[in-house]
Amino acid sequence: MIRRGSQVITRLGHTRALPGPFCVLPRLDVASVYSSSTDALISQFCLGKEGLKDYAVPNASWCPDMLSLYHEYLEKTKSDGWFKLPSFKSNREHIQGFQLPSAFKVTSDKKDWRNFTRGIQVEGQGYEYVIFFQPTKKKSVCLFQPGPFLEGPPGFAHGGSLAAMMDETYSKTAYLAGEGLFTLTLNIKFKHLIPVGSLAVLNVEVDKIEDQKLYLSCVTQSQDQQTLYAKSSSVFIRLPLEKESPQ
Repeated sequence: MIRRGSQVITRLGHTRALPGPFCVLPRLDVASVYSSSTDALISQFCLGKEGLKDYAVPNASWCPDMLSLYHEYLEKTKSDGWFKLPSFKSNREHIQGFQLPSAFKVTSDKKDWRNFTRGIQVEGQGYEYVIFFQPTKKKSVCLFQPGPFLEGPPGFAHGGSLAAMMDETYSKTAYLAGEGLFTLTLNIKFKHLIPVGSLAVLNVEVDKIEDQKLYLSCVTQSQDQQTLYAKSSSVFIRLPLEKESPQ
């Protein structure tokens, strides 16, 4: 998807081949697409939809460390400007009235769309996570508890599961911080293995925004910050969503 996305973006923007300056034309007019504030993006993303299950809430499988830190950040939503991001089964349930650019539309008769990280339905067996976002500082914290279905080395999470969790957190942060839609690069340095069923804390920050690119970094560590699991960096391309046509 990342490779195909880069190819389509290049065709859309009539850009030079990578590497080199990446410029999508016409330039984004954020005010006309979303209004002028991050608050508008958050209000579009954090929809209070009835009948949709929010998977980013505690369940019986969450370990004590994850529960404790969850409630700590939940308190920060009341006074420190943090937002708890809901996590629905599919991203198409998040944003109302907008859709991907026309070049990325696909036709399919399949109806059970699911995010990769929400594909395992049994609580505690796959990806248990919740993301909190701070718009002023353009940063996010993801609490991630890998289940046994994500095992790589015996007793430890597969490195690919952490890579997917990083990309998921990057994507939410990039979108809310600067309309970032697609991953261009993702580079990871693994340091230690994450025990299955334990808590890993992903700290994501937007380092800079230049033209159509957002540059982000992530440090993943244990709750007590004594164990560094991985460091990574990522670049996202900024593209405006399109308004859906009236049905």
